[in-house]
Amino acid sequence: IVILGDVNVGAQVISTGNVVILGALRGNVYAGASGNEDSFVVALKMNPTQIRISDTIARAPDQGHKEDETTQIAYLEDGNIYIEPLTRNTLGDIRL
Repeated sequence: IVILGDVNVGAQVISTGNVVILGALRGNVYAGASGNEDSFVVALKMNPTQIRISDTIARAPDQGHKEDETTQIAYLEDGNIYIEPLTRNTLGDIRL
């Protein structure tokens, strides 16, 4: 799924594959709903309430944090969801 705009608090996006948000992610996103552990989430501004990839869930910290101004990718590796800046090196290190 490609979303042109923001996903705000209270919104929920569910995809059996990848999710690309050309805006800010502040709501909930579920990638790999069909069990695909190789799915990922990309957002221009990543500040989600909750991210779920396949059967793994990650929540935002209870304390608010400043939105990062860099494009970031969330992916699943070894049972953990990692969020990192989207770079050529990052793309080379993960399974796509």
